[in-house]
Amino acid sequence: MIVRTELDKLPASLRAELSAAGLDVGELYDAIETAIDEDLPEPRPGEMPAEDVTSVATIPIDARARGDFAVRDGGVVAGLGIAALVFSYVLGDDVEITDRVPDGTRVEPGDVVMRVAGPTRGLLTAERTALNYATHLSGVATATAAWVDAVAGTGARILDTRKTLPTYRNLQKYAVRCGGGVNHRSTLAEMALVKDNHVLAAGGVVPAFRAVRAAYPGLPVEVEVTTLDELRELLDAGCDRVLLDNMSTEQMREAVALNKQSTTGRATLEASGGLTVARAREVAETGVDFISVGALTHSVCVFDIGFDLEPESV
Repeated sequence: MIVRTELDKLPASLRAELSAAGLDVGELYDAIETAIDEDLPEPRPGEMPAEDVTSVATIPIDARARGDFAVRDGGVVAGLGIAALVFSYVLGDDVEITDRVPDGTRVEPGDVVMRVAGPTRGLLTAERTALNYATHLSGVATATAAWVDAVAGTGARILDTRKTLPTYRNLQKYAVRCGGGVNHRSTLAEMALVKDNHVLAAGGVVPAFRAVRAAYPGLPVEVEVTTLDELRELLDAGCDRVLLDNMSTEQMREAVALNKQSTTGRATLEASGGLTVARAREVAETGVDFISVGALTHSVCVFDIGFDLEPESV
């Protein structure tokens, strides 16, 4: 039987740490509860209580064990605090979590990034959910770090997008930060991003830009362009953030030069579309300010972390 620890009974230091990292602990708690319910759903009337039948059948009720979160590859870890929260939710006070490295730490194969100890059945019940968070978010952080490393020293920053898994946006954007990247807007309300369909509906890049400015005078506005002529029009109109969509390296160099020559003030330039990490430095050296990469979150591979269990001697 798992404890299902209440939110206010979870370790205060862990809750404070996650809040300081920009995560909503209440939302995390609800997500963990839902995840555990996927494994052990609440029984319907007349049904037996759900339990981890494999662990119940094979492990004595009083058995205890230690488990190491050991990485199998090199990269950057993220989500270990959330994994710790999972164990605390399942086991309450009857779990000890030690040797947890900070999220954002670069690791090598074989490194142990967290240790847990407690009732064996509970550890194995929590294991998969804890690993699902840690392996996915470490994958995002590791992918981000590869891009950040590729552009190191150029001044360009790696930016994420809204191409995130539904309900996972805040977590994935947190993992991007762990990998050294920068977050783009999280919601449709906090910043206007005028893309091709908006431009088509408004009748051009400048009318679209001016329409947003008129409707929301204090809101940040970024406008997507596909040609240098569109960029010139926007610079003349005073647009201060422009997305260069699917441009060649040479076009981006020219865009940077046009931006420097603008008499209405320098705009922030973001490169996007069809980019690869192999091309990242070439793009960064054109002088763009940001490189946005949807693949950081929509195509990420999980980072290999294993849970190595060792029974405690009686």
